Amino acid sequence: MLGQSESVGHMKISAFSASAESFNACELATADFVAIHGNCETDIAQLHLGSLSGNVHGATSCLGAMTHEGVSDGISIFAVEDPEGAYGSAVAEFEESSLEAAREATLAALRAADRLGEAPELIWLSCTPGTEEEVIIGIEMVVGSEVPIIGGSAADNSVSGDWFIFDRERICPSGVAVSVMFPSRPVSFAYHNGHAPTGDSGRVTKVSGRQLLEIDHRPAFEVFNEWNGGQIKLTENSNEMQSILSESTLIPLGRKVVELGGVEFFPLAHPANASNSGAIDLFATVEEGEVITQMTGTETGLVKRAGRVASLARSAGRMEHRTVSGALVVYCGGCMLTVRDRMHEVVDGITDALGGAPFLGTFTFGEQGQILGAGNRHGNLMISCIVFG
Repeated sequence: MLGQSESVGHMKISAFSASAESFNACELATADFVAIHGNCETDIAQLHLGSLSGNVHGATSCLGAMTHEGVSDGISIFAVEDPEGAYGSAVAEFEESSLEAAREATLAALRAADRLGEAPELIWLSCTPGTEEEVIIGIEMVVGSEVPIIGGSAADNSVSGDWFIFDRERICPSGVAVSVMFPSRPVSFAYHNGHAPTGDSGRVTKVSGRQLLEIDHRPAFEVFNEWNGGQIKLTENSNEMQSILSESTLIPLGRKVVELGGVEFFPLAHPANASNSGAIDLFATVEEGEVITQMTGTETGLVKRAGRVASLARSAGRMEHRTVSGALVVYCGGCMLTVRDRMHEVVDGITDALGGAPFLGTFTFGEQGQILGAGNRHGNLMISCIVFG
């Protein structure tokens, strides 16, 4: 979905990649906001982030990250100098409630920006996977549902739970990082997927948490595999959950949330595991009574879609013929792994769409964005872009 906000002022943005050994925190001494995304194997303590005076927002990203200079297997940095704007970042650990942690982090971020009680232009979000819908609710308890929440879930290299978030002072293997932004320049955004609906759909009739059990009162995996033509084979005579993550990247499930001007919008749910009993583990929550649709995509579609989303973000802010200062991009880690040998094309497409402006792209295990008419949503296999004018 598209969105924009308006403001004026001076801003300078830089983006670059580094290793823990080559990173020099002194280069960011004048930055008001720094986003760092990269490989979970990075030794964050070696970055000496405590020496920075600006706000730091960090989260791990699958196998590295990307900038306009290419894909890196280390960390990538996005730094904003904006003396006429205001930024605040905060991290909160998930303890008893992820919703409460998100609420606390949002309040702390607003205090850091010295804007408590005000609604930011947008929020940059990172959280560890599993409770993204609750995190969105917790943030909206503070800022309301109109503020765009854009971001992605922290990722690791093998879906083994090695992800984490961090700021200047701490590292959290289970928690949320919230950054509130009051930039002095216009910002606009887009949030889309690279898949299309098929003619197959059904109603969710039984779920347990994020486990889809029945579609139209039948075993969910049985229905899903009928829809996709039997593309996924499970080991027979086993009741264990089996990974179908890579096999389902191009054939996920979609949930139609709104139709605008004849265009349907489908946040996606990525099937992660399945069993012969019919259960499917998802990376997003679906509700009983909800209609889900079989989606389909291609590698070429995933490659080209990122540049298209960046173009849509520019057009949403009427920036097609104006200089862009920089951009933050969220590109699903599952999509990245599927087109890994073509990621140079993804980078080129985004760079062309942004007119060569610096950008940081993170590879996530869940994506959050705002859809006009449907509010802030969590989805999978999604792509988003925030453009700073």
